[in-house]
Amino acid sequence: MTRVKVGLTGGIGAGKSEVSRLFAECGAVIVDADRIAREVVAPGTEGLRAIVAEFGEEILARDGTLDRARLGSLVFSDTERLAALNALVHPLVARRSAELEQAADRDAVVVHDVPLLVENGLAPLYDRVVVVDASPATQLDRLTRLRGMSESEARSRMAAQADRAERLAVADVVIDNDGPLEALEPQVREVWEELRGGK
Repeated sequence: MTRVKVGLTGGIGAGKSEVSRLFAECGAVIVDADRIAREVVAPGTEGLRAIVAEFGEEILARDGTLDRARLGSLVFSDTERLAALNALVHPLVARRSAELEQAADRDAVVVHDVPLLVENGLAPLYDRVVVVDASPATQLDRLTRLRGMSESEARSRMAAQADRAERLAVADVVIDNDGPLEALEPQVREVWEELRGGK
């Protein structure tokens, strides 16, 4: 039996985090790209030193942590600066993700929770790509009702990501999360059995 490497993605508000949680309950090893991205720029890390060298001390908060809002305001309207930031952080995230994957049991199902899997062209890195899918109307409703975003903010966050068709085009497995939460768990368990059986 060999390790299975799964890429899990979905648009904002589609329910990817809940699917990730359910996979963890099933026994998957979860490698969370967002969490790792925060870890690799924590105080004292090589990542934070590199970002300060590139962007200056003003991107630090008073307590020495990265001021994400300030850094975001510098890079998100400037493609060159965003590319510079990504060039610093992405290799560190990739390295730490690989370490966590290698530490998993040889027969583990390792689920990489990667919000920007499609946008960054990462689908070929995985044995299987699982896409959590919801209609744009459902995403918009969840973002405004559950996360308290304004409609314009929610639409802008959705527009900044790959569209639904682009995500579905790379999917080996699609989990439909347009319905209620109780309809999600049976689908995840079915995909889990398929992933375990495919080894």
